[in-house]
Amino acid sequence: MIDITDIHKRFGNLEVLKGVSLHVNKGEIVSIIGPSGAGKTTLLQIIGTLDRPNSGKVVIDHTDVATLSETQLAAFRNKHIGFIFQFHQLLPEFTALENTMMPALIAGENESEAKQRAAKMLSDLGLANRLSHKPNELSGGEKQRVAAARAMMMKPSVILADEPSGSLDSKNKEELHQLLLNMRDKYGQTIIIVTHDKSLAAICDRVIEMKDGMIINH
Repeated sequence: MIDITDIHKRFGNLEVLKGVSLHVNKGEIVSIIGPSGAGKTTLLQIIGTLDRPNSGKVVIDHTDVATLSETQLAAFRNKHIGFIFQFHQLLPEFTALENTMMPALIAGENESEAKQRAAKMLSDLGLANRLSHKPNELSGGEKQRVAAARAMMMKPSVILADEPSGSLDSKNKEELHQLLLNMRDKYGQTIIIVTHDKSLAAICDRVIEMKDGMIINH
C-alpha cells in the first residue's frame, strides 16, 4: 500500500530525514516511535502528501505522488488519505455532523448523501446523540471520535494518526485504541500511527523505531 524509498528532507541546513525507506502492506497497522526530533511527524506529513521530500520516492496505492500536480495531489489526498491529529483539528464553528461531512463536501458530493453517510459513521462510533453538538460541547474522547469519523468519511485506503491518544485520559485512550483496530477490521484500512504511547504501539502489527532522521528498527 505504501512504498517509501530513500527519502531525504531538509529544512535549511538541518537534515531531518536521512534516507528513510519503508514498506507498509495493505491492512497493516504500523506505529512509528522514537524521541522528539527523530523525524516521525515529518515522515508522516510526507507520507500524507502534506509536504514533499527533497529527494526520494513516495508511492501510495500504486501512485507515485511526485507525478501529481498540486490540484491532483489535493484530490488524491482527500480521497485516499484520512488524518487523525492529537488535538482533533475540528472546526469550532461547525457541528460534529458538519465536521464529519467536510471531506465529502470538498470532493463535491451531494450534501444530503454526505449528511446521511456522516450521521451513520458517527452513530457507529456511539455519537448518534451528539450530531448537532459543536466541538466545545464535546468531551476529549468524543472530539477524537468525531476526528476519526471525519478521517473515515471518504473510506480512504490509508489513515495517518499523529499522537492520536496524546491528549486523552486512560479510559478514552483505550477506547481510541480499540476504535483504530475496529476501523482496520471493518474497512481494511492501512494505518500508520506516530506515538509515544507504549500501550498503543503494543497493539500494532509492527513497531518502527526512528532516531536522528533514520529508521533504526522495523
